[in-house]
Amino acid sequence: MTASRRRHVALVAVGVVVGALALGIVSGLRARSAASTALRQTTTEAAVARVRVVSPKAGAPTQEILLPGTTQAFSDAPIFARTSGYVKAWHADIGAHVKQGQLLADIESPEVDQQLQQARADLETAQANLRQAQITAERWEALLKTDSVSKQETDQALSAFHAMKATVDSNAANVRRLEQLQGFEKISAPFDGVVTARNVDIGVLINAGANTAGRELFHMAAIQTLRVFVAMPEIYSRAARPGSAATLTLEEFPGRSFAGKLVRTANAIDLTSRTLLVEVDVDNPGGELLPGAYVFVHLKLPGQIASVTVPASTLLFRAEGLQVAVVRNGQAQLVPVAIGRDYGESVEILSGLQPTDQVIVSPSDSLTSGTQVRIAGATP
Repeated sequence: MTASRRRHVALVAVGVVVGALALGIVSGLRARSAASTALRQTTTEAAVARVRVVSPKAGAPTQEILLPGTTQAFSDAPIFARTSGYVKAWHADIGAHVKQGQLLADIESPEVDQQLQQARADLETAQANLRQAQITAERWEALLKTDSVSKQETDQALSAFHAMKATVDSNAANVRRLEQLQGFEKISAPFDGVVTARNVDIGVLINAGANTAGRELFHMAAIQTLRVFVAMPEIYSRAARPGSAATLTLEEFPGRSFAGKLVRTANAIDLTSRTLLVEVDVDNPGGELLPGAYVFVHLKLPGQIASVTVPASTLLFRAEGLQVAVVRNGQAQLVPVAIGRDYGESVEILSGLQPTDQVIVSPSDSLTSGTQVRIAGATP
């Protein structure tokens, strides 16, 4: 092999070695760049929070509102004595159903009876004096026409007649007053109802004086119709329409319901509780429902109140108010919502959400609007 050929072979070998080294360097740089890119991508992906989302369910589980209430008698009145005396007899005990005007008790008041007799005697005396004064006045007027008496004496006779007439009117008014007091010796029922309390017995002293506290003799309640007052949340105030139907349920009557009617509202929202006072009347002809019973009032909601339900774990309690986090364009957005009824594991949302929104389940307390998120899996 000549010297030139050997040089050529050496150059080729050197070129091969240099090419191999260059290829190795390029391959290493490419591998490092790819690894760096993969690392950055992995880091970026790891920085994006993975969240689970749910779609709100359109409509509430039930289109009615359930409110607690207490039944009250349509008319409820304590019965006191208007005249003083001793209880002579009582004719109705607790639980007795009585009619209006039915006798409940008798009060024996001898002082009033004696005063009435005296007043009647005074009235008769005044009436006799009035007749005498009238006769005298008429005679004096007749004598005055013939100038047999003076005008002064005639005027005195007429004045005596008018004074005696006023005395008769006064005595008659006193008789009527005492007759009314005597009438109050009979304690009668003011309306149809049931006696719920009896606080007297035979021989008990009744003092109806103006300077002492009266003694309640009986307590009556009209239970043919019962009232139920409920506090309706302000958000449902549009459902409080007088004349609309309502249903009552009681724990002591499982499986039964009683029909009622919403008759009136307070037409004003209570500033403390933010509720509307509503009165529901229910017929109770058989007396099955008792005043003071704890009931649940079912009121139908109008169809225009649209709502959705979401899991309770989606709610965020912030200083700005109640919020939920929704995913929009790959970012979390905090949306204020108005809550309706609480069903335990889920809640009713009255405003702020649409059925097409993707709501984040169990959002982090540090989550803010604009945070990049990735949906891990959507729950239909």
